Amino acid sequence: MRKRLRAIFEIVVRYGMTYGRVVAPSEYLKGIVAWVPGMHVDMTPWQLVRSGGLGAAMRIGQNVAKRMGPVYRPVTEHRREHLTGFPFLYLLVFGVPAEHRGVGLGRELIGAAIDEAERTGLPLYVGAGSEDNVSLYEHFGFRVVKRIDLPLVGLANWEMVRQPRG
Repeated sequence: MRKRLRAIFEIVVRYGMTYGRVVAPSEYLKGIVAWVPGMHVDMTPWQLVRSGGLGAAMRIGQNVAKRMGPVYRPVTEHRREHLTGFPFLYLLVFGVPAEHRGVGLGRELIGAAIDEAERTGLPLYVGAGSEDNVSLYEHFGFRVVKRIDLPLVGLANWEMVRQPRG
């Protein structure tokens, strides 16, 4: 399971590096944030190959990859229905490992994404996978757009947006 999670993380980071931006506070990955323009939110097989994520995708395994699509389909459908037709930035990943929390890395990382959204005048969207994450994002000015239940796994996802201040 740990290998698969690492592979998923690798795909997201490679994708962010190719189609958007990735920021880490140090080479030791004490934390990371990655975002892409809205037109690159949904990864195509070609984009997976182009970003260098094919090897990681193979480590995940075909069965896992096939199961992930239907799990997140309600989120994907919501994005296509409500975000098509206007520019935005999408936060792919944001995290700081527990051992590095409490020293301001999270504020620095999310601040980089917020700065980009402010600079470009674009709203910044994110999907939060827990109520704790919802509170965290609300602290940085995001608001919940919609809670989407994921019935295949019995979890919820909160689609959130932070509008630029200007």
